[in-house]
Amino acid sequence: MKPIDLARLFLLAALWGSSYLFIRITVPALGVFFTISLRVIVAACALSLYGLFTQQLPNLKTRWLSYFLLGLLNNAIPFILIAIAVANLNASIAAILNATTPLFTAIIAAIWLKEPLDRRKIVGLLLGIVGVAILVGWSPLSLSLPVIIGWISALIAALFYGIAAVYARRKFMDNRATETAIGQLIGSSVLLFPATFVSIPSTIPSSGVILAVVTLATVCTAFAYLLYFQLISNAGATPAATVTFLIPVFSLLFGKMLLSEPVNFGVIVGLLTILLSIRLVISKEH
Repeated sequence: MKPIDLARLFLLAALWGSSYLFIRITVPALGVFFTISLRVIVAACALSLYGLFTQQLPNLKTRWLSYFLLGLLNNAIPFILIAIAVANLNASIAAILNATTPLFTAIIAAIWLKEPLDRRKIVGLLLGIVGVAILVGWSPLSLSLPVIIGWISALIAALFYGIAAVYARRKFMDNRATETAIGQLIGSSVLLFPATFVSIPSTIPSSGVILAVVTLATVCTAFAYLLYFQLISNAGATPAATVTFLIPVFSLLFGKMLLSEPVNFGVIVGLLTILLSIRLVISKEH
């Protein structure tokens, strides 16, 4: 990987890792649905402007249903679930749990696409279960109903990301990545648009909250997608997938430094176990 692509990789991981912190800041003030609605609508507008200037707008007329489904699976549902998880857990633990996405992708691909699960992948999946168990059982958070809801929400979000990845592989292999991203954001914006009106906060949010949600939408979503596309184009899909390993690390660091989130030995062991499981699942058996 060239130095410029390595820089893109770490910047992308930092942006996506910090998105959990911005959610942590905005959800208590704006609510889950209003935060996520603003995130996808503003990101869709920003990325559509880029697509307009670069002539990479998707063909919504003929593939609107596919984009709606992808927007539902890859944006609307998991974004909402992650916001619920962050509100009930903390940013770093939610990010670590969401890093299990490649594990769910492997399972969905085996069921849907009949992709074989070799020994390395099976060991990786089992190790991933162990990592989640360590993270849940050895967490610095006291066990309560909200915390349980947070765990479940984060893992279901990862499941939907896995379903979306396999669906996109089947439906959008012939698409340019920018077109797919814009199409799914437009689809999820239409789906979440009604939630914007029914979940308007009763009080005017602070300037810090407004800045956080704008940053979440424009920088951590729209701009991050562009970085991801450039990384895939220049370095390939496999090197770009290594961002999965870095996102929870950045989220853990940011959460500890900026939000003073608790980090104990169980969080570190759980993180390392899950990252090792992902490494086994996404690598090929020789």
